Amino acid sequence: MEKLYGKEKKFMLLKIPKPGSPEDWLWRAGSDLALACISKPDGVLLEELCFHSQQAAEKSIKGILVYQRISFPKTHNIRTLLDLLPDHLSLPSEVEEAVILSDYAVSTRYPGIYELVDETEYEEAIRLAKRVFGWAEKIIK
Repeated sequence: MEKLYGKEKKFMLLKIPKPGSPEDWLWRAGSDLALACISKPDGVLLEELCFHSQQAAEKSIKGILVYQRISFPKTHNIRTLLDLLPDHLSLPSEVEEAVILSDYAVSTRYPGIYELVDETEYEEAIRLAKRVFGWAEKIIK
């Protein structure tokens, strides 16, 4: 099955990946990254966009784990997932730094247990998610 996918006024035909495949994880990570990068609509909290940054990084790493045939627990903890990666995959420093995104998976999604995310923190979340996604893309594709 094929689907039309648009990005920045460019359209290309994409083959929908096999469910659960490394490419599927990466495809879904890319969707989360696209959501994280949208211009903030009125009424949307930066915390919600940071959640999508975390999800992009998490799904990218899970895609690598599937690609490497490594099982993983149901977790949103990026450190836990990175620790499962084989030693022959050297982790770029910015991928290591992405462990801070784990907080956006749970704590910032519930009122009262975190400080509000500011623009600088949001931009850092996007930067780290993009680095993780790009790294995963090089490994999987």
